[in-house]
Formats: sequence, C-alpha cells, structure tokens
Amino acid sequence: MRDDKWLKNLAKRVLQRYFPDVEIKNNLFIRFGRFNKQRLGTIKFGRRKEDPNTFITINGFFKDENIPEFVITATLAHELVHYSQGFFSPHPQLHRYPHRGSVVNRELTERGLDDILKLQKEWLKKNWADYIKKNYYV
Repeated sequence: MRDDKWLKNLAKRVLQRYFPDVEIKNNLFIRFGRFNKQRLGTIKFGRRKEDPNTFITINGFFKDENIPEFVITATLAHELVHYSQGFFSPHPQLHRYPHRGSVVNRELTERGLDDILKLQKEWLKKNWADYIKKNYYV
C-alpha cells in the first residue's frame, strides 16, 4: 500500500521534472484523501484567511498498488497545473475558469506529459469502472 510519504516523494519528482519553473510560494501539502468514485484529485486553500496553505488531495483508491503510477502522476500534474495557473495558490490567476478551453491539458502537453496523460485516459476508460465495482463499498 502506498502512503502519504510515497506520494510526497512522487510529487517532488513531478515538480522537479515537469514544473522546474513553478515557485512554491506557500505551504503546499499533498496527501491521499478519501475514496471517491469520480474525483481523482482536488486542490483547495486551507482555513487560514491570511497566507493560506494549499492542499492537494489525491483519491484514496490510488493507495492501491494495482493503480498504475502513471495514473497518479497525471492526476498530481493536473492539480499542479491548477496551482501554477493561480487557482488556490499565491500565483496570479491566469484564467477565469480552471478548465475552460482545455487549458490544463494544453499545459500538461507543453510540459511533456502528453504520453502520461494519454496512458491515464486509456487506463481509466478501460479499468476504472470495474475497479470501482470491485473496491467501492457503500
């Protein structure tokens, strides 16, 4: 089973390789969250009004080593694009809406993550529904 320490190490590698130009301007916490059928990752501010922390939460199902690492890498990179574009971070907000016009996918492609993005999309399309049926308990 993967844990938050493993996820933080993955995040460091992703930041170094694909986001070397992005300055981390506040406390950025990356962790696994609850199990979710639909949401792969989220980014949000903490509760502090001044100088808020940023929290990136990755789906708890991704702790399972049956989920390929590239799925987690693509999800983490997606959330880091939001951070770099000023959504829930001190960076200037570059767009009015976080997903309009495929701005996230375009930036992921520009940063060299196109292959990982395609692999993630294919894997999710082929496997996610069955994985959820087997592992999601209401």
